[in-house]
Amino acid sequence: MPQISVVIPLYNEIDNVGPLCAALAAALGTADVEIIIVDDGSRDGSSAALDREAEQRGEQFKIIHLQRNFGQTAAMQAGIDVSRGEVIVTLDGDLQNDPQDILPLAQRLLAEDLDVVAGWRKNRQDGLLLRKIPSRVANRLIRRITGVWLHDYGCTLKAYRASVLKGVRLYGEMHRFIPAWLATLTYTDRIVEMPVRHHPRRAGQSKYGITRTFRVLVDLIFVKFFLGYSQRPMHFFGTIGLGFLSLGSLMLLYLFIIKFALGVEIADRPMLIAGVLFFLAGLQFLNTGVLGEMLARIYHESQDKKTYVVRGTVHLDPPA
Repeated sequence: MPQISVVIPLYNEIDNVGPLCAALAAALGTADVEIIIVDDGSRDGSSAALDREAEQRGEQFKIIHLQRNFGQTAAMQAGIDVSRGEVIVTLDGDLQNDPQDILPLAQRLLAEDLDVVAGWRKNRQDGLLLRKIPSRVANRLIRRITGVWLHDYGCTLKAYRASVLKGVRLYGEMHRFIPAWLATLTYTDRIVEMPVRHHPRRAGQSKYGITRTFRVLVDLIFVKFFLGYSQRPMHFFGTIGLGFLSLGSLMLLYLFIIKFALGVEIADRPMLIAGVLFFLAGLQFLNTGVLGEMLARIYHESQDKKTYVVRGTVHLDPPA
């Protein structure tokens, strides 16, 4: 079994395939590493080029061809699913990440008994207006909302402990939030960062633009909810529901008193409509919380998903 699995999602990088494989071979040499390159439905000849490289370089290189372009997150998950190493290192296939940083990241994770060592592109070689500034804003927002203080969430080059990483499933475009997801399974002090090299793109075209920032903001809303309330949705919806219910009840109680105690006409008062709406909205949020609790239990029990992660055992017999 390899000690390290390197997972690289790749899409339409025909000009980078050869240099990438050469750089990986030079950086990893005879280390106990498997290299898994996931071709995410490339249409520019990258698939054939990857097959040729794998044949020339031997069994250390493994290629997965997806049926079509499913996106970077799905491609990364495909590589993680087949990986066998104790440590999983992910990086981009555009050669902006340096393969020379793979072993230092993995070695630090093992030496310090960590769960994540995230790359930090301290000297990032990208455009200021369209890449650096939006990235800085997004990183600052992600840090504050998730509570995992990393400088560079967008850097794909990261090393993970496989037993922890395989405890989460990646959907949509959630690959940039993996450290935040893993914070639900481990302590945040076991997630650290390390400066890595970053190179300007030498060939091919970037697959990302300014619109990526808006997708990050939308994904962040879901991440915040999942991190805090995935196993207790009633606490989220119930709190809102009780607030609305209380506000609506107070409004209606006030109107009831002035109507029957003071004889004041209330039919034309906007507060009557607002009170009824707040009361009904509160009931609806409470009902949503109950349904959320039921769905959370179905989600965990139907798939036998545990609400905990076992790091290791001593003198414990396996279950019969």
